[in-house]
Amino acid sequence: MTRIKRGKIAHKRRKHLLKHAKGFRWGRKSKYRQAKEALYHAWSYSYGGRKMKKRNFRRIWETQISAACRQHGISYSRFVYGLKKNKIELDRKILAELTRDHPEIFKKIVEKAKTA
Repeated sequence: MTRIKRGKIAHKRRKHLLKHAKGFRWGRKSKYRQAKEALYHAWSYSYGGRKMKKRNFRRIWETQISAACRQHGISYSRFVYGLKKNKIELDRKILAELTRDHPEIFKKIVEKAKTA
């Protein structure tokens, strides 16, 4: 019988995990056990972080649109209501972009929304 050494596989597994821990602080970038613990947390947070990112962007867009609407004398909620009544289907990302880059087009949209 020959002895089976599994150092090669174990080393590969550890190296793979430590590669993902690059950029972590203190021992969590170099010590396997600490890196593993940190990565399990990081991966679970990254899932939620992707959802949070979407929420944050939506809030930013809504704030930008609201500020632009106020300049044209209409509240955000009235503006959105007017869009729905006139069947104007533009998402918040595009509307926020219009407020920044094409204010004259946004003004026309606001006028349409006011008529509702």
